Amino acid sequence: MAVLPGGGDRAALADTYGRYAHAHVTGTRMSYAYNPAAGTVRTTYAFTTTAREGTEKNTVVALYPHQWRSLTGATPITPTYVSARGAMRVLTGVPSFTTSTRFTGVLPEVPAVGDATGADLSTITGYLNAELANPEGVSGTDTYWAGKGLGRAARIAEIADQLGLTSVRDKAVTAMKTRLTNWLTAGSGETGQLFYYDRNWGTLIGYPASYGSDEDLNDHHFHYGYFVAAAATVAKFDPGWAADTRYGGMVDLLIRDANNYDRADGRFPYLRDFDIYAGHDWASGLAPFFAGNNQESSSEGMNFANALIQWGQATGNTAVRDAGVYLWTTQSAAISEYWFDVYDENFPAAFGHKTVGMVWGDGGSYSTWFSAAPEMIQGINMLPITGGHLYLGDYPDYVKANYAELVANKGGPPTVWQDIVWEFLALGDGDQALSNFRANSGFTSEEGESKAHTFHWIRNLAALGTVDTSITANHPLAKVFRKGTARTYVASNITARSLTVTFSNGTTLVVPAGKTATSGAYTWSGGSATGGVSGPTTPPSTGTPTPTPTTPGPTPTTASPTPSSPSPTPTTPAPSLEPVRYLRSGGGLDGTAGPAGTVTVAAANGNHDGTPTNPQVFTATGLTGTYTGGATAFDLAVDAGIAVGNGVQVRVSYDLTGDGSFDRVETYRYFATDPIVGAERYRQTQGLASATGTLGNLARGTVKVEVWNAIGGAPTTVGTGNASTVTLPYTR
Repeated sequence: MAVLPGGGDRAALADTYGRYAHAHVTGTRMSYAYNPAAGTVRTTYAFTTTAREGTEKNTVVALYPHQWRSLTGATPITPTYVSARGAMRVLTGVPSFTTSTRFTGVLPEVPAVGDATGADLSTITGYLNAELANPEGVSGTDTYWAGKGLGRAARIAEIADQLGLTSVRDKAVTAMKTRLTNWLTAGSGETGQLFYYDRNWGTLIGYPASYGSDEDLNDHHFHYGYFVAAAATVAKFDPGWAADTRYGGMVDLLIRDANNYDRADGRFPYLRDFDIYAGHDWASGLAPFFAGNNQESSSEGMNFANALIQWGQATGNTAVRDAGVYLWTTQSAAISEYWFDVYDENFPAAFGHKTVGMVWGDGGSYSTWFSAAPEMIQGINMLPITGGHLYLGDYPDYVKANYAELVANKGGPPTVWQDIVWEFLALGDGDQALSNFRANSGFTSEEGESKAHTFHWIRNLAALGTVDTSITANHPLAKVFRKGTARTYVASNITARSLTVTFSNGTTLVVPAGKTATSGAYTWSGGSATGGVSGPTTPPSTGTPTPTPTTPGPTPTTASPTPSSPSPTPTTPAPSLEPVRYLRSGGGLDGTAGPAGTVTVAAANGNHDGTPTNPQVFTATGLTGTYTGGATAFDLAVDAGIAVGNGVQVRVSYDLTGDGSFDRVETYRYFATDPIVGAERYRQTQGLASATGTLGNLARGTVKVEVWNAIGGAPTTVGTGNASTVTLPYTR
């Protein structure tokens, strides 16, 4: 049985669909091929069918926007389906379909065409020298925060190498190598800063874990992408360290765990975090939500894809490189459609935003798990800014529109994460971004950023202009920029042999060994990274991974500084931290979900907007935790049945010390429920109606959640157990 798409001749559609109705789809398979010479990735989606009646073997398939925009060799019919991702177009009578996507290249870092001489060289040199003491910056003991520190140090190393500041480069490379070596080895009795292979679940878990990466298997691509990217930078300067017999084999296991590129490797599922048909990663391991799975930081997913390209290129592993190129091209197209809606076709007309902070299985939201600040809602899909994130600039006009919305929503320029936001703006308007930086360079850097990288990125994009997506290259580490009518061609050669790169318009660029070089509007070269492998190598063995400690635990072996300000918290936090609280039928606000159920909120029978009246109350007591600086988030399942004119409202109150007085009270705008049976999602994105007091650390404190009907003459049911959550901005 199939629902016919909208529009067209219904009888003719029924006849067409009927022709293939008994060819039941019993299997699917995706295959991809990266063609460096053409700069394209061809992806084929094939369907295996079994004829239940007759002999027909072809079928009917619906394509998402990122698929039909790059479809080749077939033409969809005119009628379309409505979906949470936009219009789905239909192919009838096919065994498969193929897309062809352009791969426009990545870089280890943008070239120093603007800050290699004069006063700007003095500026960047000062910033880089300031990193000698601690190139990792605010790092941490868990897999996410250790990864953030590694990512920061990698940027320092790449820039310092371009500019010949070998002391800074070597300091950063040594810091990364020390950190990685510690994580990638384990000794008897060691219980922290290591990885453990769990055969039952077919996964590699880092301890200490964070944000549910152990118990829920959340966010492995987010965390491990930083490790792999840093390892790729180390490999260019110390190829012996990256050998399979030393640490390269362990790096390969991190890759295989998050997104195994080898179907023959039974230790890990194929492409665990990547949704082949949806075209992007998902972040939650369990997806325990009515709205399906979710992903907040699409850009950290792209950090993983870029890391595979960089690592594969450095080690000569073309299987890893090609997997990275496939993930990068496919997901960048999906991000443009479903996070950014660059064509202005997919978001509902009433949504009112140019971007979402999170994509859910059933749609998207202008929100994050950790903050209501526009800088963070929009910036979470920008960071980390690297040479693998130039896809963010594929649509320069959209970049400027995205930034304009941020400023409008903020009511002025950004006051946090200025570096991330301005680096993003530089991909659409480098001159304005540079002006912003020069006027206010005293801002506090985001934890994974440094002034050195922020200035280098913005200053050089102001010179280069915007990404030119019309030209590809026969080398993955290459890019073209355009300012006005002048193009700059860029390529990076991380081997000990000279390299000639050919671009699709016939331009050639000879890149000396170990250097990044440019031609066209700017002629420049710099760097000395010669450790990359010139030819392909054999992927590491799929034998049993080591080390496998028998008693993993969260106790680190060496202390590291802990983050001091709020940061992106991808998907649901770990249960051990218990910031996610579940509404329970007995009035509890617990750290575990419990059985599913509902409670009934009495009818308003009047206007009680802003004043709790006959509320359902949920309370958690004895809470101790550190305030992250973020904001309350909630996701409630509410249903007023067929009632018209109902509106349900939420208040969240914090008693920080448990003394009986509330230090912070937040009342949210009521949510007008629809007259259709079935749960809707009431979230903090509805906005605050009022707030009093301030948040601070909890010391055996109390949190109370009140849910009542603000308007309407009918009751409302609220889901309990795993149906409704409140996420507190705290860590333990």
